[in-house]
Amino acid sequence: MNSHHDNAPEPRGTLCLQTLAMPADANPNGDIFGGWLVSQMDLAGGVAGRKRARGRIATVAIDSMVFLRPLKVGDIVGFYTEVLSVGRSSIKILIEVWKTDDLTGQHTKLTEGLFTFVAIDDEGNTRPIPPA
Repeated sequence: MNSHHDNAPEPRGTLCLQTLAMPADANPNGDIFGGWLVSQMDLAGGVAGRKRARGRIATVAIDSMVFLRPLKVGDIVGFYTEVLSVGRSSIKILIEVWKTDDLTGQHTKLTEGLFTFVAIDDEGNTRPIPPA
C-alpha cells in the first residue's frame, strides 16, 4: 500500500460512512475499541466495493492496518474509501478513518487499512467483476 499515513492534510478518496463514536463502543481506557473501528471500516469498504462490483461482495483479507491515534467518545468520524485495483473477481480498497473537529473543521487521520474484497454470486461463488 502506498500509504501516506498521517502526512496528508485531507482525506483521500470518497466519504462512504460517517458516524459518532458512542460510549458503548469504548474500551476500559475510555478510547473507542479498535475492533469497532475495523468493523466500521469493513462496512465502508463494502459500500465502495459493492458499487464497483455491481453486486454482492465478501471481505477476504485485511492486507494491512495502521492505528495512528485514538478515537474518543463523542468524536465525529468519517470513513473514506479509494479503489486501488480491480482484478478478475477481487477489489483492493484503501480505507482511511478521519475525525473532524466540530469547531475548526480540521481533519485528523486516525487509522488506515487496505482491504481485499471478492465479488460473489447468490450462492457465494466467486464471480467476475464487470468492466467499469
